[in-house]
Amino acid sequence: MDIPGLVEVTTYEELREIVPAPLGAAVDKERKELHALDRDWLAASPFVLMATSAADGTCDVSPKGDPAGFTLVLDDRTIAIPDRAGNRRVDSFENIISNPHVGLIYFLPGRTDTLRINGRARIVQEAPFFDQMIVKGNRPQLALLVDIEEIYHHCSKSFLRSKLWKPETWDTSAAPSRAEISQALERKDATIAELEKYYGKEYEDKIYDVKY
Repeated sequence: MDIPGLVEVTTYEELREIVPAPLGAAVDKERKELHALDRDWLAASPFVLMATSAADGTCDVSPKGDPAGFTLVLDDRTIAIPDRAGNRRVDSFENIISNPHVGLIYFLPGRTDTLRINGRARIVQEAPFFDQMIVKGNRPQLALLVDIEEIYHHCSKSFLRSKLWKPETWDTSAAPSRAEISQALERKDATIAELEKYYGKEYEDKIYDVKY
């Protein structure tokens, strides 16, 4: 796309002319092992964003959520994340098969800081810790084992700018409903009423009943 007046940054030197080197604290906070405070965070977190990339550079970011503490700490440098059945796309797992690098951002509802973990992942279909991942009778068929290479806590600026956790800024009607999006892009033969019912309370009640 040709955009008049566009000026690209294409080298590291150009980038650093605009953005100075990070301050010492921002660099020094990187660690390779979990601290007790990191363990506390993982025990309280119900949600993570997982970034992966295939060998050809194709990227994906997938949300993973379960009851707080769903990520198991196996030791100071290893964590395990259960996979729950869904749409069967397994984009993250397909990427990991060709490129094991993974980036994770753990959220706490209402908190504007986050915990970031980068490492190398392996897909596991059975291990003794699977029994610790059972939720509402659902024992995962797959899990992700992550060997930690980098871990640090991230500041609040993006959440403060976006006011993500400020209920007074929320407007759930600002974009089309899930039913409307589904009918327009995915399930064109279904009615809005059918899709609203599908994505309603029954959808939530049965999320742990889904199998691959």
